[in-house]
Amino acid sequence: MLNEIVFYVNDKKTVFNGNPLTRLIDVLREDLGLTGVKEGCGEGECGACSVIKDGKLVTSCIIPVGAVNGSRIYTIEGIRDTEKGKCIIDAFAEGGAVQCGFCIPGMVMAAYALLSSNPHPTEMEIRKGISGNICRCTGYDLIVESIKLASEKGGDLWA
Repeated sequence: MLNEIVFYVNDKKTVFNGNPLTRLIDVLREDLGLTGVKEGCGEGECGACSVIKDGKLVTSCIIPVGAVNGSRIYTIEGIRDTEKGKCIIDAFAEGGAVQCGFCIPGMVMAAYALLSSNPHPTEMEIRKGISGNICRCTGYDLIVESIKLASEKGGDLWA
């Protein structure tokens, strides 16, 4: 069964004609070439495939593309050149929160979603905000500190 599914990815209208059960991550990576979205576990547990759907952080490996009809999706490619995205990415680099880089797009998306809804989170709120994302290299302390730094440096940007 093929369906026309219309949604917006990084503010660009996207029309997908295919099986509505196709995973969103596959459409993003294979059809749209947005390879910043990584597949780690394929089960929605690691956060490497995190995107923002209608303002909420979601894992794109467990969402069928049919569930995003009419939605707005943002990937790391869509936020990296925004002021907020640059603020987070710069803070991650400055704070030493990047090693292998595999988890970083998902972590940046989690930080973006968190800071957009809570501009000045506590350490516990940051840890909760990234709790769906796994990092095996850097560890969480440097990531938490980098999100705090982005919150501080961003100032009114997050208001």
